[in-house]
Amino acid sequence: MRIDPTAVPPVIARAHRTSEPQLSRLERANIRLVRATLRPGPADRTIRILQRTVGQWWIRKVIARLLSTHGLERIPPWDPTTSLILVANHRSFFDLYATTAELVARGLPQRILFPVRSAFFYDHPLGPLVNGAMSFFAMYPPIFRERRRAALNLASLDEVAALLRRGGFFVGLHPEGTRKKDDDPYTLLPPQSGVGRLIHQARVAVIPVFVNGLGNDLARQVVGGLSGRGDPIHIVFGGPIDFGPLLGERPVPKTYQTVAALCLEAIEKLGQEERALRERATRAH
Repeated sequence: MRIDPTAVPPVIARAHRTSEPQLSRLERANIRLVRATLRPGPADRTIRILQRTVGQWWIRKVIARLLSTHGLERIPPWDPTTSLILVANHRSFFDLYATTAELVARGLPQRILFPVRSAFFYDHPLGPLVNGAMSFFAMYPPIFRERRRAALNLASLDEVAALLRRGGFFVGLHPEGTRKKDDDPYTLLPPQSGVGRLIHQARVAVIPVFVNGLGNDLARQVVGGLSGRGDPIHIVFGGPIDFGPLLGERPVPKTYQTVAALCLEAIEKLGQEERALRERATRAH
């Protein structure tokens, strides 16, 4: 996978080239396609516009009748020259789409990226079409499940950290790493150190959010949302997480794990706030 040296630092380019034999021709082509749009220029500007208009409009149209949003006043004023990270709990495929659409509707100016599992979006011919149509290429970079490709995942996270440091990007992350599938939305899975690594390297503001009520069946979510008969959806935003001196500590796995754990603590607190809000709304009806 050849990388434009103006787009990512040389050390990241070398890491990707080392892993090139582990990528299929289709994966390399799909990664090149999205990466080309990340360079400053007409493609990047067009995608930013589409994400802020069409991208957020259809998502909010589907969930607006079911949605209650809280805590927006805790988020700092927007600055298009800086970057932000959003960390969210993970119960639905659509958690980041719903929360980010709310922020975009309220002025979020940055280009949006969500690291995503590589399956389908990068190893299937229809992957880039769905990625482009549903999110305007927000689903990047690919994260590979296979242990033998772990080095490629680290290089991808380092690339995202470099983009965040460049300014003008918004990245949504799930510190749990995967969806929690039981019936309790208020307990979370263990934190994943990769999220901590990215935050430690990026050194940008991190906003926590807790979302509850979204499902995983797209058709059912659309029908329930448009009819207003679906499950109530509550989103609670928090203020920027205070990591104290932690981001200045040595870049080692223990530091990364602690950073990720602090993210989960912030999300869990918002979860308890959401529980109280949901109970009050239920009693009111």
